[in-house]
Amino acid sequence: MTDAGRGPARVHAIVRGDVQGVGFRYFVQRHAWKEALAGWVRNRPDGAVECVAQGHREAVERLLAALREGPAMSTVDAVEERWEPAQPGLDDFDVL
Repeated sequence: MTDAGRGPARVHAIVRGDVQGVGFRYFVQRHAWKEALAGWVRNRPDGAVECVAQGHREAVERLLAALREGPAMSTVDAVEERWEPAQPGLDDFDVL
């Protein structure tokens, strides 16, 4: 494996589908904590869930896989992801 797989990475993701009112944000937070990621997750006015997560690239990719599945009561139609450079200032993973 290359160092790029272990280095810091940041993703900005928008999850569309039946993802509000089904515990999705807390599902994301639990997965992020398990992967030792920093960032945040919030509901958007358009019915989507938005999150920013950063940490080791492999851990971020595992979080993205969880976003595509969602919790049992959700239906994920699409996950838009935008990879960005890691940035300082995120220490925990918050539900906004």
